Amino acid sequence: MSESKKSTFFGGAAILAASAIVVKLIGAVYKLPLANILTDAAYADFDSAYAIYNVFLTISTAGLPVALSKTISESNALGRYNQVQRIFRVAFTAFLTMGLISFFCMSVLAKPLSDGILNNPKALYCVVALSPSVLCVCIMSSFRGYFQGHFNMWPTGVSQIIEAFFKLVVGLALAYALLKMNVRNPEIPDLGERLPAVGAIIGVSIGSVVALVFMLFIYARHRRNRQRGSDRPDPSGDILSNLLRLAIPITLSQAATSLVTLIDGSLVMGQLTNIFHMVDGLALAADGTGPALDAARAMKGIYGKCMAIYNLPFSMMVPLTACIIPAVSAALARKDRREAKQVSESALRVGLLVAFPMGMGLFALGGPIMGLLVKGINVSIAGPLLSILGLASMFVALQLLCNSILQANNMVNLPILAVVVGGIVKIIVNYTLVGNPDIRINGAPVGTLCCFLIIDVLEIFIIRRAIPKPPSILRSALKPLIAAVIMGIGVKAVYGLLARLLAGMPRFYLEGSFSSLSWSGNAVATLGAILMGVLLYLILVLALRVLTREDLALMPKGDKIARILHIQ
Repeated sequence: MSESKKSTFFGGAAILAASAIVVKLIGAVYKLPLANILTDAAYADFDSAYAIYNVFLTISTAGLPVALSKTISESNALGRYNQVQRIFRVAFTAFLTMGLISFFCMSVLAKPLSDGILNNPKALYCVVALSPSVLCVCIMSSFRGYFQGHFNMWPTGVSQIIEAFFKLVVGLALAYALLKMNVRNPEIPDLGERLPAVGAIIGVSIGSVVALVFMLFIYARHRRNRQRGSDRPDPSGDILSNLLRLAIPITLSQAATSLVTLIDGSLVMGQLTNIFHMVDGLALAADGTGPALDAARAMKGIYGKCMAIYNLPFSMMVPLTACIIPAVSAALARKDRREAKQVSESALRVGLLVAFPMGMGLFALGGPIMGLLVKGINVSIAGPLLSILGLASMFVALQLLCNSILQANNMVNLPILAVVVGGIVKIIVNYTLVGNPDIRINGAPVGTLCCFLIIDVLEIFIIRRAIPKPPSILRSALKPLIAAVIMGIGVKAVYGLLARLLAGMPRFYLEGSFSSLSWSGNAVATLGAILMGVLLYLILVLALRVLTREDLALMPKGDKIARILHIQ
């Protein structure tokens, strides 16, 4: 692998990683105040709308961008520049068609979706407010896949930042303004509680519109300077067939995950509503609304606020997965399996190096983190939820990396089986545990953990059996896992020590909070523990030599970094 190609891969990953960090920081600034602005019940409406939105978005965009970047990178490697342009035109038409269909379903059919599928009639306005976003993101995904196929990651990164920034500014402003207005309507008594969630989602749609305008501008500039070719492109029908052949299995695999999440969320809402109605005796009207639904929405909202934090560790894998597929595909097109294995192992190591400590940190400090970030939340419920989700996030990150390796090696059908099996396990576990009045919402993260544990086991088995010269997942994951576990133990101990000093040795609760520890005291203890955890983890990474010189050689200035850190 040439030096330019080496730096291209991880240089692109670095751009997307940097943008992902910025986007996630903006997302934290967006969702954390939002979690404090919205009531638990209103947050459940926000969350429910995203569940149906993710299904349509996954169906429309999950497989095609991957197929587009893969086929464009292969055509570029062979110097077929006219083929590249025809591939993009065919893909753009497909994206636009899927976006229009999704927009129609979410706008015109919003009521049956909210009532019948989400089991949350009060999510109606949020679903409608998200419909423009699904159209814009579908169109934007065609441009992102095009640029990623050229190993040009910055348009994707900048557009994501623009999208997140406008979501933050407009969404929070509208949510806060509508909260202060406290709109009243005698026919809808809780309208003032529900509208801030709608305002927050309108910000999402506006952000996607602005980001799409940016991508159109960048593509127009790129088009004037694109490389010209003398090759004869394939017929459009053949290109579409090839794109769909690659995209449909990937879409089915990821859509299965979104559908499982949707079914699971609907199931949880239905079970909680029934428990509050049948066991606790809360009223439930014929149209599905009433105190029982509101109590279920509140509990589901707490879980949704935990999920917002849980999403952070494995979301950092998106930059790497976006780069793995075209890089490994290009290596395989040159019949260089050694390079493909090297890139896959390095990406696994770097990805898990980030995901494992974050997941272990959430596990160790679930209660303190929720108490720090969301004032007034019931930590006795939220703490254990986030701790279990922290463990699950580690398995989700591994699954995303394994998926990208399989897709790059044209193994796009077998992962569907793993996802379906894991999804079935999740639904069964949640149905059993959430439906138990003594467990309720605490069963939901257990189902998520079991789901991705099963998927990982199956996908690792597929990689070892189906790929010639497969990457060693155990070797890539072992040292980051050891370092993360030691760090987690240290973080828990440091928090316990600081909390006892700050609270005067109060009674310790298993969920990770202290009965007499103030919010500011918990903040100092939590942030102190996190800081010590970061320092401990960095020391462990160097002591265990988690990163190899080969890993660093693939990164910009990697050789210089290796010399500074004395990595052989």
